This record gives sequence, structure tokens and C-alpha cells, in this order.
Amino acid sequence: MSRPVLLAHGLVIDGSGGPAWPGDVLLAGDRIVALGEGLRTRLPEGMAPEDLEVVDCRGKVIAPGFIDAHTHDDAIVLRDPLCLPKVSQGITTVVTGNCGISLAPYRTPQSRPPLTLLGADSFRHETMASYRAAVDAVQPALNVAALVGHTTLRFAAMAALDRPADADEAARMAALLDACMADGAHGLSSGLFYEEAFQAPAEEVTALARIVARHGGVYATHLRSEMATILEAMHEAGDTAFSAGVPLVLSHHKCAGPANWGRTKETLPLVEALALRQPIAMDVYPYVAGSTVLREDLVDGVIDVLLTWSDPHPDVTGRLLSDVAAEWGVDQQEACRRLQPGGACYFQMSEEDVERVIAHPLTMIGSDGLPHDRHPHPRLWGAFPRVLARYWRERRLFTLEQAVHKMTGMTARNLRIGERGLLRVGLMADVVVFDPETVRDTATYDRPHGVSEGIDHVFVNGQCAYRGGEARVRARAGRMLTRAAA
Repeated sequence: MSRPVLLAHGLVIDGSGGPAWPGDVLLAGDRIVALGEGLRTRLPEGMAPEDLEVVDCRGKVIAPGFIDAHTHDDAIVLRDPLCLPKVSQGITTVVTGNCGISLAPYRTPQSRPPLTLLGADSFRHETMASYRAAVDAVQPALNVAALVGHTTLRFAAMAALDRPADADEAARMAALLDACMADGAHGLSSGLFYEEAFQAPAEEVTALARIVARHGGVYATHLRSEMATILEAMHEAGDTAFSAGVPLVLSHHKCAGPANWGRTKETLPLVEALALRQPIAMDVYPYVAGSTVLREDLVDGVIDVLLTWSDPHPDVTGRLLSDVAAEWGVDQQEACRRLQPGGACYFQMSEEDVERVIAHPLTMIGSDGLPHDRHPHPRLWGAFPRVLARYWRERRLFTLEQAVHKMTGMTARNLRIGERGLLRVGLMADVVVFDPETVRDTATYDRPHGVSEGIDHVFVNGQCAYRGGEARVRARAGRMLTRAAA
């Protein structure tokens, strides 16, 4: 068993949103065992100063480990359990299964879009229990909290996806979801934006959300539209969750496309109106570009489109679609067709909208990174330090305590992640130590694999998983989590 760790003389930000205070945090085993000032002189009974590993945190913040509210890390935690892109940001828990796409419960020898967001051949788990066993077997460097994807349920239960589920298929989806929730899944996600789920009526999703409500879970949704009909899509999501009696999370909230820039002045008041009748939250990534599979309807000839991968033309990875189209002598939509299946970053948001959403008190932080892309969006490596560097330190959109709350306590509460997200005696020792004056992202669209700076120490379940400057993971102590009580 490792020695107790005393994080000494830091600025303690406990994740609640409350004021910071100078002091120490003591970790022993996998728990936080003491908080306060001068802990070295008043240790718990049976513990002596010589027993301690002391980390001098002068000038540093001691905070709960960051919780990534929105990931597609379902498969990468199995393939690459070191999870360096996330742990090096201070992330100690990832929420998987977003946008309707989860690794379980579905088995197939060859996935297809949008399941390819999780990798081409990863679908081997017909139950959440199977996925849980796989995570436990590899023991990744961070914790995993899983949502169940509606699109994955459709693939598992339906013969064709270009229509609503029939009664038998709906019953099959319900049984699969019920079993996943019984095994500790945190809720249901949907991706009605994607073709494979677009034909599902609200009633199909509501019926599944009612199962989630019985288990005390949450419903997260990639809206049917984030463009011209975004308000209608938000009303649909609100009504679905309200009818089912389940808390709602609006995934990566944005107003996409130049014609919709500025419409957060409409969408955020609607979120506030919905919040008067039901529990609701949003997640957001701190960038003006999104990233998903290549789709012609997202290529408008106006916004930049950066190619992240292409199966038929892998040599174009990292180039702009407009340059490839010009080189081939075709328009961008034709080039898009030739490059599929593939992925891209779409520069489809305005900075003003991003700032309004990220500053909103109901917004938590998610990276939405795609770890299987050959040239990934920089959010995979840099989202959380970027919030601190750009939106707190430079733009001052919120206090440092509020920034940490958006990454920790708020996320734990909204997504039913127990014993984490706060610095409290008795809770799990997921902790990050960072330098508030130097923390920053280094990943860029040109060079997306940059390790962030200013993250000094990351502890997962009491073990030091990462130490700044080393660019390597030191220990793998992560766990598959089960849903906390509402």
C-alpha cells in the first residue's frame, strides 16, 4: 500500500463553487482523510509525519479531479488504458456513451457511422456487465461512468433504422436498457441528429427515458438540430425528459452555422425557462469548431472544414476540405462524398456564442474529444486547461472557484457520480494540483497532440497517476463506476 500523501500549503478549491481557502489535503489509501491548515502537526491517530509523502503546493490550487462530462472514450479506455490525453489535463473521470453511441449493449464484427466515432471494430459487449468486466480487467488510469446510447440500442434491436421502432423492437430496446441501468449505468443518451436515430419519434425516446427515471438516472441528448430548428429540438428534448420524469443534459450546447450565430440569446433563456419546471444542465467544449463524421449537410462552402480522417484517402488527414476540393477540381460537397467515410472539424460556431454558453451557471465542461481520429480536434488533449487559461484567466468570464465547480462538483451532481467532484473527508481521493498562473493548453488544430502545461499532480483513487512535465502516466488506479443515488 502506498504512503499517505499530504498536499501542503495550497489554495484549496473544494468543487462546491464556494470560496477557496489556504490549507492542506491529506490522502490515505483511496480516500481523503483530512482537510485543514497545518495538518502535519495534527495527523489522524496512528499516522506520524515520517509516514507521509509531502507535496509542496505553494502557489498551486488543490482541487477535485476534473470530470469530463462528455466523451467518446468508451473503447479507448480499453485499447489504451493509460489515457494520457485525459489524465494530463487533470481529468480523473470520463463520462462515456454520449450522443446516442455507447460500446454496450451491442456486438458486431464491423461498425459503421456514427458508431465509428468509437473505432471501427470495437463493438464486442452485448451487456453493460461485459463492458464493466473489460474495464475492470484493464484498470485504466482514470474512472469510467457510462451512459447507454439510444442509437446503440437501435442497432442492437432493429432490423432497419430508417423508421420508428415497432412494438417488438421497442420492447427489446427497453429490456436491454433496463439491464444496463440495473448494472449501474448512469443514464441514457441520444443522438437524434444522426441519420441512424433521426427517424425515432419523441415517443420512442420518452419510453426509454421512463426506464431511466425508474432507476434514478439521467438523459443526455445531442439535439435533433443545432441549426435553424434548434428551439424546436430543445422543446422536444425538454418535453421528453419532463414527461419521463428524468433530469436532462443538453450535450455540447451550440448554435451551429453562420446563419445561427448569436442565437444563444434565444436558446439560453429557453434553458432557463425549462429549468423552472425540470432539472436541466448543459455541457460545452471551449472551442468554435465541432468534430464529427463527414456529412455533406454540414459542408456549406462558407465555414472551414478540417479533415481528421478519411478511409479512401488517408493522405488528406489534417488538410482543409476546400484545398482538397480545389486540387481535385470539384466542389466541396463532391469532395466530401469522395472522402467518406471520414471525419472532420467544422468551424461552425461564433466565439461570442461559446462565451455565453460557457459562462452560463447551468453549464459544465466536456471535451467531446474523438480519440480514434488520426488528426483529432485539439479538445481531446486540451479542453480543461483551455477553460482555465482562456475563459478564466484571460477573459474572466467566471471566478476560479466557479471554473472548478463546472469541472467537478456540478458534473458529479448532474451525472450521478458519487463520492467524487468535491474535496470532503471520506470521499474518494481523486485530486488535481495545478498552477493557476501557468496552466494552459498546447494542443492546436495543426498540432493536436500537445500535452497541457501547469498540471502538477493528478491522483486517481489515491494513486499518483500523473506528475507534470513527465508526459507519462505513472499509475493505473481507475475504476468502472456505478450510478449514485439521486
